Amino acid sequence: MLSAVRRSLRAKIVIVVLLTTFAALAVSAAALLVYETRNYGSFLVNDAATQAELLADIAAPALNFDDPNTAKASLDLLRRRREIVAAAIYSPDGKPFATYSREASYEFPPLGAPGARIDGTVLTVFHPITQNETVIGTVYLRSSYELGGRLRDYFLILMGVMVPSFLVATLISLWLAGSVTNPLHAVTDVARHVVQRRDFTRRAPRTTDDEVGVFVDAFNAMVAEVGQRAEALEASNRALQQETEEHHQAEVALRRADQRKDEFLATLAHELRNPLAPMVNAMTLLEAPGVDAGMVARAHGMIRRQLTQLVRLVDDLLDVSRIRSGKLVVRKQTVELAQVVQNAVDTVRPLLDSRNQSLTVELPSKAVLLQGDAVRLSQVFANLLNNAAKYSEPGRRVSLTAATDDGTVRVRVEDEGAGIAPEALTSIFDMFTQGDTSTTPQSGLGVGLALARRLVELHGGTIVAESRGPGEGSVFTVTLPVDETATAQSRQPARTAVAHNARRVLLVDDNVDFATSLKFLLESAGHEVGMAHDAAQALAVARELRPELGLLDLGLPYMSGYELAGKLRAQPETASTVLVAVSGWGQPRDRERSRAAGFALHLVKPVEIKSVEAAIATLVPGV
Repeated sequence: MLSAVRRSLRAKIVIVVLLTTFAALAVSAAALLVYETRNYGSFLVNDAATQAELLADIAAPALNFDDPNTAKASLDLLRRRREIVAAAIYSPDGKPFATYSREASYEFPPLGAPGARIDGTVLTVFHPITQNETVIGTVYLRSSYELGGRLRDYFLILMGVMVPSFLVATLISLWLAGSVTNPLHAVTDVARHVVQRRDFTRRAPRTTDDEVGVFVDAFNAMVAEVGQRAEALEASNRALQQETEEHHQAEVALRRADQRKDEFLATLAHELRNPLAPMVNAMTLLEAPGVDAGMVARAHGMIRRQLTQLVRLVDDLLDVSRIRSGKLVVRKQTVELAQVVQNAVDTVRPLLDSRNQSLTVELPSKAVLLQGDAVRLSQVFANLLNNAAKYSEPGRRVSLTAATDDGTVRVRVEDEGAGIAPEALTSIFDMFTQGDTSTTPQSGLGVGLALARRLVELHGGTIVAESRGPGEGSVFTVTLPVDETATAQSRQPARTAVAHNARRVLLVDDNVDFATSLKFLLESAGHEVGMAHDAAQALAVARELRPELGLLDLGLPYMSGYELAGKLRAQPETASTVLVAVSGWGQPRDRERSRAAGFALHLVKPVEIKSVEAAIATLVPGV
């Protein structure tokens, strides 16, 4: 039989096709089974975790208002999910607040650690319910995990596919075998034609890798040498031309990026020097003898304005880093468009007044609710209004209008300023790109519009720029989805507790000027403050003061703020002291580390006194 196969090209083709088909089907089936085994567990865990997270969002109001009926109704919706055996919402004390189970006699387990666990054929999920970074309860889900039965069904399906596929492959291979052997006669005819007529344009088709294939390769190599060299030369020329063009484009892009980098660094140096110069002059003025009270007040206002400008520049640089690293996030909640716009207007109002520019704001008469980050949305509109004011001549008009349309709200910021050239409209939202700066001495860093576009996209919206050309003004339109399902309760402002009692506060920071100034402000508010500049001094002051709240710098010398927190927890006098971290580092991982070290709050420098007062009012019991 083997000798017959060796002599028969048709038999070889059939065997090769069948073996290849079988190997492919077997490998595919094995790969699918392995993939299903790995993917099924991940899918169930992710699905259960997502379901638990949705239940946590729904159950949070019910826990806040102690409404187990609403929570029970939310859990009863799980009846449509046949794989979910039981679910419960636990209150903060670990007791079931609302439950659901397919079995009347089901016993709910005690509250476990957050996370998902697979035990045999059971998947269990505990997911915390948080509000304002505080755990107010836990969602429990128990689901069936039938991997064996799923793999058995999957295997039967694969076998049902493989057997017909193998039969079809057999029939096709038998049909193809005849079509492959026929070219042998054509090869003979081509060889005779080439020998007799010396026609080297004819080619023999190469269809196999056996003896016929060797013969075809040798024959075609002889008659096609000249043509192959010409074709190779032409292909080489095309490749060289394409490579040259690609190098040229890369060089142009590199020069453009390098130019933008140089412009950005020059602008950054200029923008940083601008606020520093008046601050130095104001400090010199305050130190001069015989300065009247009015001049002192103006100097203080000058320092405050320029310091605000410096903080804005630093925030812009941080946002640039977040955009490039993909870590720019928004914290969405129900917000009202009118309040967002008002916050933006309050931010830009000093610039408008200083340039004697009028601002017209037109909003819908009915409240427009959005799902978004109020601070970030205000930042978007503040950037647009700020640009409209800066790139317009003094005395010009700026307008902000909003209108709802089919589930969205369109906010237009229009100015009578410098306008935008048509060729610049496509790149105006690129990082470090600036418009015409001839109308304003304060050009900024060129990141405002890029940041605005990214923030709008994170809210599911769009932003477009329009202009008829230089000197014709510009219009920026922001389109955002409206939260049509928000209730009236979503529009009620949250009430923040205000401190009315003096408290004992421990202030620890190695920056003497910062610590001294903050101590003065806290004492002016009536608090008793103990100040220290290193950990050893802080421990001694804390034993004497017995503070109710501690403000700890994390970057202390000799002993970090994290270590100091542990030492204070170990002292009986300060074991119950509420600790607040104060640091120049404010990334999510920094806040998480502070939370793990026992800090109740993480404040990022520069820290304003109102933030500290809010922390005291919120965190210290009895305030």
